[in-house]
Amino acid sequence: MTDDVQTLKKHLRREFLSRRARIPRNERDRISRLLVQKFLATELYREAKILMAYASRPDELQLTELFSACFADGKTLAIPLIVGKGEMRAVVVPNFDSLELGAFNIFTVKPELRRFVDAADIDCVIVPGAAFDVRGGRLGLGGGYYDRFLLQAVKAHKIAFAYDFQLVNNLPTEFHDTKIDSVLTPKFYWHTVDDQKFREMASPLTAKNSDI
Repeated sequence: MTDDVQTLKKHLRREFLSRRARIPRNERDRISRLLVQKFLATELYREAKILMAYASRPDELQLTELFSACFADGKTLAIPLIVGKGEMRAVVVPNFDSLELGAFNIFTVKPELRRFVDAADIDCVIVPGAAFDVRGGRLGLGGGYYDRFLLQAVKAHKIAFAYDFQLVNNLPTEFHDTKIDSVLTPKFYWHTVDDQKFREMASPLTAKNSDI
């Protein structure tokens, strides 16, 4: 059964990532700006003191404007740094000048400027992935780094930014897959916790049922 689930996950991962990669750059950038602006208007962002985001790959939703907002608002911003096999830590980004291109052309903090923050102190993590479902399931990128890291981020709200097509009813999951708390897309702000209050909010965004 486990082998069947892993095979299905690999197939779905290829499908979702292929579809994401076909989105034109101008559309990707437009939706990136839209989602960042929506997120900046939430109570979640306003109350968070320490946020963790990812340094975007070219085909991912771009978070540059979120980085700028964190710097301007005096929040502590961290990004992932792989420090060993299957292990990553959160390294603080003090400003754009502290970044340099690292492995796989992904930005990382310059070695001489690295300062780490404990996962348990993070208030909000923006989690990447190939797809997400309405129960909090996440189809990751295959390395398992976030599944391990998020277990340590005990107080963090785990949110994903995604295209509408990346939010689905159900994804295959395994016991070690860490769930997320909410998904933000152009049309939806979906809270995945099993609570009627949040179920009512998990409809298309309107002034009536969302603070976005």
